[in-house]
Amino acid sequence: MFTTPPDCLRITLRALAHVLAYPDARVRALLPQLSAALATEQALRPARLAELQALCRQLAQGDPMEMEARYVETFDRGRATSLHLFEHVHGDSRDRGPALVDLAQTYERAGLHLSAQELPDHLPVVLEFASTQPAAVARSFLGEMAHILNAVFSALLARGNPYASVIAAILEVAGQQVQSVPLAPEPGIDESWDEPAAFEGCSQRGQARPDQPQPLHFVRNPRAPQGASV
Repeated sequence: MFTTPPDCLRITLRALAHVLAYPDARVRALLPQLSAALATEQALRPARLAELQALCRQLAQGDPMEMEARYVETFDRGRATSLHLFEHVHGDSRDRGPALVDLAQTYERAGLHLSAQELPDHLPVVLEFASTQPAAVARSFLGEMAHILNAVFSALLARGNPYASVIAAILEVAGQQVQSVPLAPEPGIDESWDEPAAFEGCSQRGQARPDQPQPLHFVRNPRAPQGASV
C-alpha cells in the first residue's frame, strides 16, 4: 500500500471517495464517521461542508433500497453522470483500453494494485490514489480532469441531484472553478448500444475516422513528480 506523505488532503479525498461509493450497508454504517472526517482538514468551505453532511445524513437515514436505487439511477444509467471518467472522453471506443492501461500503470508505479473488480478511471479509485499524494500533486492530478468533473457536476445539478455537491467539493479541493457547462444531448439507450459501422468510426462515442483528429487521453510525463500525470 501507499505511504501517505505530509501536507496532503488524505482524509478529505478518502472521505469523498467513500461518499461516492455504492451505499450498501457497510458504507451507510461509515457515513457518520465520514461526515465528521470531512470537517477535520478544513479543506472545504462551510457551505459545501454543510451540503455534504446533509447528503451523508440522507444516505444514512433514508430507506436503504431507495438510496441504492437512486445511486444506480444516478450513476449507472446514461453516460452524462457516469463515474467512469474515460467514458466521457473515449466512450466505448478502442481508445479507452490504452488510456485505462496508462492510468493503471501510474497507480502501480506508486505502489497501488487494483482488484479485478475495479477500473482505474472510476472516480472513487481516482480519489483514493490522489489521497496518497502530496497536496500539490493531488491537486494537479485532479485538475487535469476538471473539464470532465464540471460536465458531471452540470448533469447532476440539472437533475437537482444532491451528489452534485460531492463533485463540486472535488473541484474545489483541486483548486478548480466549479461551473455549469452546456450539456451535450445524450443518445437514447438503444442508440448508445448500437455498434458503429465497420471502419467508419463514431466520433460521438470517442472513436474517430482515420482522417479525423483522434481523441486525447491522459498520459504520464516521465519528468513529472512521482504519481503525477499530465
